[in-house]
Amino acid sequence: MNTTSIENNVLDNYYEKINELIINSKKRINRNINYEMVELYFNIGRIINELIEKYHFESSQNEIIKKFSDKLTKNYGSGFNISNLKAMKKFYLTYKTSGHTVCDQLYSDYTLCNQSNSSGATLWHQERKSGSTLWHQLSWSHNRIIMNIDDKKKRTFYLEESIKSNWSVRQLERQINSFYYERLLSTNEKNKEEVRNEINKLEKKESIKDFIKDPYILEFLDIKDNKFLEKDLESNILEHLQDFLLELGRGFSFISRQKRIDVDGDNFYIDLVFYNYILKCFVLIDLKLGKLTHQDIGQMDFYVRYYDNEIKDDFDNPTIGIILCSSKKDIIVKYSVLNDNKNLFASKYKLILPTEKEFVSEIEKIEK
Repeated sequence: MNTTSIENNVLDNYYEKINELIINSKKRINRNINYEMVELYFNIGRIINELIEKYHFESSQNEIIKKFSDKLTKNYGSGFNISNLKAMKKFYLTYKTSGHTVCDQLYSDYTLCNQSNSSGATLWHQERKSGSTLWHQLSWSHNRIIMNIDDKKKRTFYLEESIKSNWSVRQLERQINSFYYERLLSTNEKNKEEVRNEINKLEKKESIKDFIKDPYILEFLDIKDNKFLEKDLESNILEHLQDFLLELGRGFSFISRQKRIDVDGDNFYIDLVFYNYILKCFVLIDLKLGKLTHQDIGQMDFYVRYYDNEIKDDFDNPTIGIILCSSKKDIIVKYSVLNDNKNLFASKYKLILPTEKEFVSEIEKIEK
């Protein structure tokens, strides 16, 4: 049969099968490389630590590490400098109580299963071996950053989020530096005790509140001048869309800017429209330079109601509306529909990174 007689969608379907195989193959190769490297570095750190502790060489550990570094660099090239060997020792000490043993087969094997995705391609099923650890699933560069976090819950949070969201090293650094974890704690005001003690468990519930932050940190826009308009803020966000999506969190995809809606001949424009494939709903964002007003809230309430009635499909969940403003007063929030509508939110945005002291102060206010 001549290929010209085959429907295009059939060809596309079979192309997707091939494409899926290639993507999964690359994932397995990359995970194997990451696994072998971090496993090696963990065990190098274990041996160095064993030597120092067994023979009480704490006072001369720098000298010992330097000797190892000189020999390893001579035999194997770069990658075994003093700084790296010290990091390997710290890496081992950070995770030595995670149930890891040298003889464990920790890598998550991939086997074909009988399930298929929407394109018809066969899926790979991950079978996690006993004793598997989160850090095996990340690169050494990721682990070097995360292991410097002292708080275990916070460290585990960044391990899990890096894996689930497939963060690059730069993205991971940005999320840590912008206090992503702390902002999640401070955002969930009504559930703060549950979040404080079980942030990972709460995150897995995929609650709407877990996807909305306050504040949003937009330092990547690099806006220095205070004299700018809402359209400038919007244009700048779109120029840095990848960073903005990272700040929004998991599952967001961009749909439209200045989305026009026609109501009885009157035109209204929504600044930004997204769709979250985890929450399965549209997310509308309105940008406000000044303080939050009742008019702003009423306008967003109108947009959300319109989308729910005219745009969303039956399989979509109710639309979410977020007003991003430079400041807001609690009294305005309390006596508006924001206080009752679980799908309407007002969040502040910051154009510069707050200091750690400022974030601690903010969280303490919420906890009172």
